[in-house]
Amino acid sequence: MIFEELRDNNNVLYSCLSVNKTWSEIIVPILWKDPWKFLKRKKEKGKILFNVIISHLSEESKNYFNENLKNAYERPSFYYIGFCRHLNLNAVQWIINTAEEESDMKIIKNEVIKLFINENTRFSHLYIPRQFDHQLNLIPGAKRCFSKIEFLSCNTCISDNTLMGLIEICKSIGELELYIEKYNNNHDISKLIESSKKLVNVRFEPNYFNYFNNSNKNESFYTLIENSLNKHASNVQCFKITEPPVTRIFSSFVNLKRLELNGYARGTLWNCLENVCLPYLQILKASRIPLKVLLSLIEKTNGYLNEISIDYIFHDEFYNRRILQTIYKKCPNLLYLKLLIKNINISELEKLLINCRYLIGLCVLVSIYGEFDWDKLFLTLTRSSSQSLFKFKFNISHKIPIKLNTLKLFFDNWKGRNPMSLGFFQTDEVKEKYIDLIEAYKIEGIIKDFNYWHRHPLEVFKWN
Repeated sequence: MIFEELRDNNNVLYSCLSVNKTWSEIIVPILWKDPWKFLKRKKEKGKILFNVIISHLSEESKNYFNENLKNAYERPSFYYIGFCRHLNLNAVQWIINTAEEESDMKIIKNEVIKLFINENTRFSHLYIPRQFDHQLNLIPGAKRCFSKIEFLSCNTCISDNTLMGLIEICKSIGELELYIEKYNNNHDISKLIESSKKLVNVRFEPNYFNYFNNSNKNESFYTLIENSLNKHASNVQCFKITEPPVTRIFSSFVNLKRLELNGYARGTLWNCLENVCLPYLQILKASRIPLKVLLSLIEKTNGYLNEISIDYIFHDEFYNRRILQTIYKKCPNLLYLKLLIKNINISELEKLLINCRYLIGLCVLVSIYGEFDWDKLFLTLTRSSSQSLFKFKFNISHKIPIKLNTLKLFFDNWKGRNPMSLGFFQTDEVKEKYIDLIEAYKIEGIIKDFNYWHRHPLEVFKWN
């Protein structure tokens, strides 16, 4: 149980491997359930994983490789591939490329695929690259291998061969991630959507190169897949979309619990959401979405919202006040909030703290334009935060810095409460300014842990 809790901490798990055989037998299956997530596009890790994978090959198959790789590894002490439940063919292709193998790459790829797709393996998660062109249902053992697939990620320009196999084999998909192209989409994707027995989680992601260009949207394709998805509408609980739907599909999601909206394309209108009612919504994550639309959504919920994240959208003091008021009136069970706070509306934030007594985490975004009273914010937090609130994240700019004395007073006033988890979005220069003070209060037990990020809050924002 403890090792399962550490499944994302590969450093700790690796350090435990050498303790004894019993620990190894517990840890190896955890590490190999999804070995691809530890790669992080690091070439050296890719080479190591590739060598471990090819060590499973038969002597006959190794003849396709050069002498160095043939002798690189003896037969492994564990059948590692048998523990794998996530088959990420994007990562497989990448590690083959990083190996810089001089042999025939197509043959190597086929041999590696046969290692993973056979009668002895079974996967729950499948990631298919854009250029993948294998008729999966014709590969020996594939039907058993993929019969229990719960998650599928693929591109909408997927080949007919691959798509045909998926439609035939994968009937149990509950979570579908589609990367949608502007052109050359395979319209039979609609059959894949329809063939699933119960879709509950769906994500429509644009191809990267389409992010900032919403012209000439392929409405006929979107209409097709939205109509196919509509057949699962009462089952869908999680939905992510980056462009407004063509149809009125939102109105069909009567049991939706999680909604993620990201208005990547400039000039996109989201008026389609203004009259949508999602009474059971629990999580709302919105980026670059007009506040007027989000206000309408939140107002029509029935008090189940427990997480709200809103960023990357400019709004004035009026709408900032409106969104705070709407949240503390409609979301009594709120646990986590990420929102831009205007200086003039810190008093409205205090009302939210008083009304939302279950709040655990608060991420305060501050505009670099104008002034911000950090003293008033921290005084408000110490005066009106409930006992449950202890996780804080702040984006700090050199244009609107926090004075050391202000931060020190905040920490001093927090004494006697639950130790806080603190996070800053900042530059190295800002970090160096505060790190000694923060470390001192960690020793005192006022700060439980501290994290900082260089990247923008959107990409790194997680509560646990």
